[in-house]
Amino acid sequence: MYELSVQGEFCAAHALVIGGVSEPIHGHNFRVRACVCAAELNADGFVCDFHLVQESLGGILADLSNCNLQDHATFERRSPTAEHIARCIHDALSRRLRDKLASGAWVSSVSVTEAPGCEATYRIERPTNAGRTGKEAERG
Repeated sequence: MYELSVQGEFCAAHALVIGGVSEPIHGHNFRVRACVCAAELNADGFVCDFHLVQESLGGILADLSNCNLQDHATFERRSPTAEHIARCIHDALSRRLRDKLASGAWVSSVSVTEAPGCEATYRIERPTNAGRTGKEAERG
């Protein structure tokens, strides 16, 4: 299995509710690491182009930057915990890269570091249709 990762950062604020108690609003420099996996390399010897993943991740992080995450549409129905932030970034990155990754490659994980030593990761195993042709994937 091959894996590449790219990193980015964004600044935002949130005020989580923990055990029914709302903490004061505060900000973080959230660091993000996104990983893309593939069982095989493409014809050029890559999992995928780093720049493609960096550009896509950068667009997602720019949208989250300099806001109160509670006010962001992405977190309308869920608390902006590091775990939920990781999942939302993962899902957005997967959508952006869906038609751009080589057959068999997928966004395998996104990690969000809220403070030094405090990291949450959302990870998926190899999707059932990764690496299969269109007809094979349709059959399941």
